Amino acid sequence: MSLLTPEPGLLFWMLISFGITVFVLAKFGFPAILKSVEKRKNYIEESLLAARKAHEELAGIKETGEAILAQARKEQADILKEAALRRETMIEKAREEARMESEKLIASARQQIGAEKEEALRSIRNEAATLSLTLAERILREKLGTEQEQKKMIDRLFNEMDISKS
Repeated sequence: MSLLTPEPGLLFWMLISFGITVFVLAKFGFPAILKSVEKRKNYIEESLLAARKAHEELAGIKETGEAILAQARKEQADILKEAALRRETMIEKAREEARMESEKLIASARQQIGAEKEEALRSIRNEAATLSLTLAERILREKLGTEQEQKKMIDRLFNEMDISKS
């Protein structure tokens, strides 16, 4: 027996045992292996489909998010414009109210100044009239100290009144 050349009996039994092993594997092992390989293949395909679907949904969500963000920015710009417009309106209204109030105050002050001026003029006129009468009285007393001078003055005044009526 040589190490490199097998004997025919050994070769025969090796072929029989190899055939039985192949038969058992073909009958029971390969179908189970093929079945698990098929399951694995289906699982991988389903996972790929789910990944594609998730990727598409993510892209859709991203587009939706961008659209919502754009809408929010637009609404923010609109709100800011409206707020600026309202601010300008309120400022203009406040200015108008302040102008009207200042005009009222100025008119009231002018009216009060006019009334005080009239009162002062009246007071001055009354004082002037009182002083004039007092002065005239003193002058007339000095000039008309006698009864004869008083009668002359009365006659002259009556004559002036008759002339002015005619």
